[in-house]
Amino acid sequence: MNDVNIETVKGENQVITFGCRLNIYESEVIKNLIHDEGIQNHIIVNTCAVTNEAERQARQMIRRLHKENPEKKIIVTGCGAQIRPEQFLKMTEVSKVIGNQEKLEKYSYTSEESYIVGDIMTAHRLASPTVTHFDHKVRAYFQIQNGCNHRCTFCTIPFGRGNSRSVPVGDIVTSIQDILNNGVKEIVLTGVDITDYGLDLPGKPTLSQMVHRLLKLCPQLQRLRLSSLDPVEVDDEFFELIKNPRIMPHLHISLQAGDDMILKRMKRRHLRHHIVEFCHKVRQSRPDVVFGADIIAGFPTETDEMFDNTKRIVEECQLTFLHVFPYSKREGTPAARMPQVPSAMIKQRAKMLREEGNKAFERLAKSMIGQTVLCLIENNGFGKTDHFCPVQIETSKANPGDITPVFIHDYHHKTLIGKI
Repeated sequence: MNDVNIETVKGENQVITFGCRLNIYESEVIKNLIHDEGIQNHIIVNTCAVTNEAERQARQMIRRLHKENPEKKIIVTGCGAQIRPEQFLKMTEVSKVIGNQEKLEKYSYTSEESYIVGDIMTAHRLASPTVTHFDHKVRAYFQIQNGCNHRCTFCTIPFGRGNSRSVPVGDIVTSIQDILNNGVKEIVLTGVDITDYGLDLPGKPTLSQMVHRLLKLCPQLQRLRLSSLDPVEVDDEFFELIKNPRIMPHLHISLQAGDDMILKRMKRRHLRHHIVEFCHKVRQSRPDVVFGADIIAGFPTETDEMFDNTKRIVEECQLTFLHVFPYSKREGTPAARMPQVPSAMIKQRAKMLREEGNKAFERLAKSMIGQTVLCLIENNGFGKTDHFCPVQIETSKANPGDITPVFIHDYHHKTLIGKI
């Protein structure tokens, strides 16, 4: 099941978010826009298009939502709406389809038009962030970049997001200062390809330079996380930057495969040894770091030997948090024209990779039993460690937003158990 988040907001509106952290951030923008415009009784479905299954799940959700809420109008947006708007336009349950660029504009929600989808490839500027208040949240995703300049052979996301565009450093600092003043304690910097940050800005500031300035100008920011990184685009300054204890020791790698031939056929910018070297260099700078990774199982032409190379890199690099995607044949992509792996084998390989990931996470979690770790307290007695491990806290002596030591004494159902 693709990640989905359902929130009821003011005016009896609902915002349904599928997919990535960038979509989660943009849903916060949408919530604020429809509230400011006094829009009521609407359901906004912010779709994902990373796989065919993600789009199918969105359509299924739309039908269910309409059946349960026949009096509400349903608006569909996100990557699915941008890349294939026709699949949603023909659904009788849908009142309006809005593109990825237009979903961040007020007029899209007040207009009588039922189709507001522009050419995302003509977008050259990224608007400054418009959200500084996140209701009842102690962790906030924050967009620093959108779009992608690369064309991996399996991916349609550049056609949903456009080319890479960055938020100016000053705007990032100002917005995050406001967010912190509104109660958020942890910031997650997100985008489509954040290691390409700054290439379109005057002076071409790098991701490392931007983060260094952010930490310097926001001394009240105690916890900063970086979302998915492309290791070959990381500069040498990054390995010094990661030593800063205010940057959380959990990094997510855009890996996709651990076999050189598959990586070349994917048109990735790294080879296997680049990932191994990156993990080694980061651990030299920050020995307590843990890594997650995105991996595609069953890419076209993948043999058993190639798959074994991918499976082995999980252990070799001690990858702990795996996001495993069964390969999805996307119409119009070069990979769709390559010899395909049988679907049953794709599912089996995805299952095997998930099992490897579960074992790796369990080893990490059990290694924390008997230790006292810092946790950011969230709602309902749960928290997250610096390494992003979930913790169920047995006592209620801490409030949401507190960063407090928690003694870990057990592990159950992928969750640490601890007490303050």
